[in-house]
Amino acid sequence: MISDGSGKKVNRNKPVQIFSKSDNSVGVNVVKSPVKLTILELLKNSDMEFNEIVENTGRSKSTISVHLKSLREEGIVNYRFDSEDNRKKIFYISSRFLGEVKPSEPLELEERKIDFLVNNIINSGDDFEFSYLLFHTLRSTLIQEGVNIDPILHETGVNIGLSLYSKLYDEDFNQFFENIKDFWSEKGLGKITIEIMGDSYKVKSVDCFECGLLPKTGKPSCYLEAGILEALFSSYLKYKVNVIEVTCYTMGDDCCTFEIEATNEEYPLISSIPI
Repeated sequence: MISDGSGKKVNRNKPVQIFSKSDNSVGVNVVKSPVKLTILELLKNSDMEFNEIVENTGRSKSTISVHLKSLREEGIVNYRFDSEDNRKKIFYISSRFLGEVKPSEPLELEERKIDFLVNNIINSGDDFEFSYLLFHTLRSTLIQEGVNIDPILHETGVNIGLSLYSKLYDEDFNQFFENIKDFWSEKGLGKITIEIMGDSYKVKSVDCFECGLLPKTGKPSCYLEAGILEALFSSYLKYKVNVIEVTCYTMGDDCCTFEIEATNEEYPLISSIPI
């Protein structure tokens, strides 16, 4: 157990975390050290000066120095000098967080059982249904094994959304929304409604393709769909949007709901997207 800086103790049994290589080389960085994981948890919330990290971890300066040096050499963390005091180093995460592996859940999920696979996948005569069930079986297995690939799903969704945008684009805002809804319905992704709420939007998805067969985890699960919506709305509005899933089938709700709000950050356009 180690301190989190508030007098509380932090369990050493943390999920293993996976980060990309910052130099775009092939491979990933896998972080297992409890101290490194604690440092990264702190830096995910905000950039921190060295002494702040020491104080919040409850470890010695030499220990933190060694682990920060290792994280820098791995390309996961970097630092800049404090603009008001160049003797101080401000540390930050310099690579992409890809996911994590948690301890396995003790109960076997229904989606992994042999009868489920045979009756619903192998015997399915529908090609779309076959692919759909394979996707959900894979995700259910990953959940069962404690593997979190949410960041990868989100990034994949963003890339899909960018590819779709030029096909769904229409200069008329309402028609653009209609094109999105028609696409979702035609491709069997679910039935969505889009509601304008001042400067924000609410998207409701019924029969959601991403989470409909996933186990009830009490947490939102539609990171792929959220990524697609983020790319579509950001591209149209020319400003990056935040997409937050507030209801989900995996939370016990009867539909998935996404709240979408534009930020002040301009969204870079690519050449294939209409201006």
